[in-house]
Amino acid sequence: MGCEQWREVLSAQLDGEETAAEGAAAQGHLDECAQCRAWFAAAVAVTRRVRTRLVTDMPDRTDAILAAVGVSTTGDAVADAGDPPPVRRSRWRPRLPGRARLVVGLRAALGLLGAVQLVLGLAQVGRGAAVDHLHASGQHLWHESAAWNVAVGAGFLFVAVRRSPPAGLLPMLSAFVGTLLLLSVNDLVTGSVSGQRLVSHGFLVVGYLVIVLLSRPGLRPGGPAPQRQPTPSRWRFGADEPERPLRVVHSGAYRAQAADRNAAPAARAGHAARGNQAGDRRAA
Repeated sequence: MGCEQWREVLSAQLDGEETAAEGAAAQGHLDECAQCRAWFAAAVAVTRRVRTRLVTDMPDRTDAILAAVGVSTTGDAVADAGDPPPVRRSRWRPRLPGRARLVVGLRAALGLLGAVQLVLGLAQVGRGAAVDHLHASGQHLWHESAAWNVAVGAGFLFVAVRRSPPAGLLPMLSAFVGTLLLLSVNDLVTGSVSGQRLVSHGFLVVGYLVIVLLSRPGLRPGGPAPQRQPTPSRWRFGADEPERPLRVVHSGAYRAQAADRNAAPAARAGHAARGNQAGDRRAA
């Protein structure tokens, strides 16, 4: 078959119409004929130029596409005619969720109660100094009660300012408030306390209730307290442990270990024999 017929086969190959046998035969002819290789390279270049063309300018449909999906070119959402106008939020006052607003309100109330309790304690100290008819022991008990009020007010302020979990204050405050309520009821029944003094205890009771609310796990940002989380047990059952993969050990390692074990007694015996010989020479 001449070059003209082979070039027809190569032309069909460019159009994707040749068979596998024709393609293999044409490739064999190209390996032998330099003229057909040059013709085939030129044909490939012409075919590529014919099948490629410059892309004409296409209309910009960006605005239409973004409008169809509801987004404007500036990045803002396009509102429908029936939608209510968007609510603009202040950049300086971000809106807090309901739980966060509740926590902020409780801490603000606790700070106010702590300040009132602190003022009451300091006023009690000054009032005790102005009273002269109290006995020495009564004066000290008065000062001790004032110190407790000042300490409780300072604790309220500390929890409100530091925003730390107040769970550590609960045992002490629970015992203090419980005992104070029982004694106040007893003094009220016996008529040994004034109503003004009982009203001053209301700030302490309300602050204690706020501490109880702030100690709840749902109102803490970190979730449950670390001491309430169950600690994992250190005991493990053998069946629960995952199986370890087997490791291939070469037989040479066992031979080396056996040789080391055999060499150790021989070395000790050799040292003992040399020691005995040295002793015999000294004796001689």
